[in-house]
Amino acid sequence: MKEIDRIDRKILRAVQDDGRLSNLELAEKISLSPTATAERLKRLNRDGYITGYTARLSPERLDRGMLVFVEVKLDKTTPDIFDAFARAVQKSDDVMECHMVAGGFDYLVKARVKGMEAYRAFLAEVILSLPGVRETHTYAVMEEVKNTGKIPV
Repeated sequence: MKEIDRIDRKILRAVQDDGRLSNLELAEKISLSPTATAERLKRLNRDGYITGYTARLSPERLDRGMLVFVEVKLDKTTPDIFDAFARAVQKSDDVMECHMVAGGFDYLVKARVKGMEAYRAFLAEVILSLPGVRETHTYAVMEEVKNTGKIPV
């Protein structure tokens, strides 16, 4: 895998800002020929620097305006419980992210639901029914101060 240079970083910043740029627009933005830009972009994709392209949707417009973070403690921390928990959480459309963490709890779950009533149902039907869940602590987001998926390049 080839190291990335200054121009590759410019490409990554540009597509991270706008993944819908045409090759010609991208080439103009980074001051490189369209052919060279296309080759570099192809390599960045192939080498795994770019893992995909998505559209950011409005949670409010799609009735998913409530954002919650849930700390989950498991009753046992064994490989089979971790595997069962991971498989089960993958099935929930409400769960946006789930991370195994080090510290005072085992998993941090990020979910989007319609509102408090939907959250109560999500907690009862999804989170508390997951394998091995012993305890949860929920943090409802009152205001999103910053929400970005951008990685410094």
